[in-house]
Amino acid sequence: MAKYQNDIDRELILKFQSGDKTALNTLVKRWHKTFCEKAYWLVKDADVAKDIAQESWTVIINKINTLEKPESFGSWGLRIVCNKSMDWLNKKKRSQKHIEQMEHEEEILSSPDEGADIKERLKVKLLEAINLLPTHQQIVIKLFYAEDYSLKEISKTLNISVGTTKSRLFHARETLKQLLKQYRYEN
Repeated sequence: MAKYQNDIDRELILKFQSGDKTALNTLVKRWHKTFCEKAYWLVKDADVAKDIAQESWTVIINKINTLEKPESFGSWGLRIVCNKSMDWLNKKKRSQKHIEQMEHEEEILSSPDEGADIKERLKVKLLEAINLLPTHQQIVIKLFYAEDYSLKEISKTLNISVGTTKSRLFHARETLKQLLKQYRYEN
């Protein structure tokens, strides 16, 4: 079925490149929701995700004539969405006062909560640890574990080699192991 979908995308892109503006409308209808969902999955803010999807469409429209393989539109478009999302996350990180945020989170997490079980606290610590990873490692971890992407799919989506994908996944796992060991010894 994926091949059929790729063929539809290919036809639409070739029509658009030939001057058929309605083909773009069809592409947007086919992909906009997916782009918004992927952006939201990364940035966790619906309004920002919509903005990122819109910015991604602007890039796509401006660069669609450079797309060498029209049948790979989906992964190409998702890569643009991921890159725009990473740009936003990096910008957000730079603009936040990281130390104040960490102190605030530590206060909340260290306050005794009788109703929270160990599993829930571990989940919170894991998510907190993932958020401490560099953005490029966060994305690989999330794509691999939450979205069940293969290494090849991740490398294609992020426009990096499979070796780089493996390396980022390895380093992310190692960092998470260390962070979670620290948590275990603190509690």
